[in-house]
Amino acid sequence: MAKVTVVADTCHYLQPALIKQYGIEQVSLHVLLPDGTERKDSSYNGDYTEYYDILSSSPTLPTTSQPSHQDFLDVWEPILDRGEDILAMHLSADLSGTFAGAQAARESLGDRGSRVTVVNTRSVAGGEALVVLAGAAAVRAGMSASAAAEHATAARAQMKIWFAVDTLEYMEKGGRIGAAAAWLGTALKIKPILTFEDQVEPVERVRTSKRALERMSEYLQTLKESGADTWLVQHITAHERADELVQRGIEIFGHEPTVLSEVGPVAGTYLGPGLLGVGGMPSSFMNP
Repeated sequence: MAKVTVVADTCHYLQPALIKQYGIEQVSLHVLLPDGTERKDSSYNGDYTEYYDILSSSPTLPTTSQPSHQDFLDVWEPILDRGEDILAMHLSADLSGTFAGAQAARESLGDRGSRVTVVNTRSVAGGEALVVLAGAAAVRAGMSASAAAEHATAARAQMKIWFAVDTLEYMEKGGRIGAAAAWLGTALKIKPILTFEDQVEPVERVRTSKRALERMSEYLQTLKESGADTWLVQHITAHERADELVQRGIEIFGHEPTVLSEVGPVAGTYLGPGLLGVGGMPSSFMNP
């Protein structure tokens, strides 16, 4: 059986150590800044301060774009040339054309396309991160690309994610608001807590950042009780609150989160500064 390499897009925002540990290669999405500058999502190397300063101050929302056809091939072809198969894992097809772009790129490879398995993670950011890790863990355990894809899909069914945002403004402007649109016009003084299934879904409304942190902590306890003991914390420009949430999670789970990272430009454009997110899945998906 051929060796399998996991290739993901950049919207999981896993920390570099985990990407290296699991041998994950990446195809970057792109962001177009208000001044006309185009940058790869991956080019920020985890330092997003400048980008979020621009996002917060600019009257015009940056735009984002999926990888080009050539972007996929530039990453895939050297892997295929090495005789390896590919497990390509991408953010929700309901949010981006990246998944469809990957499918089109696979078809363009002719017979070699049969060596590329494309997975819709049906999530983004932290949710995508957990599903990508499940797929990478399966590959590391020696599964074929198709078996690892099934393993990742099963992980997605068990993965749960909550995120609190300071405002729905960015999701509304970017057209990614989903069912949370029902809260527009009533959300001026609230901190929406949301989840993601096939679209953004509202969970509840709280009035302060402190209460949002408390509810996220309570949700970590719920995750623990449900057996979702591989857990994560992600944030956008909320380092101190994320660190506090990590400490509370350690008290609950008895171990550190698998993922602690900041969400970068492409997903962050639609979520906005101040985001705090938590999620989890059963640890069995990391030990297939």
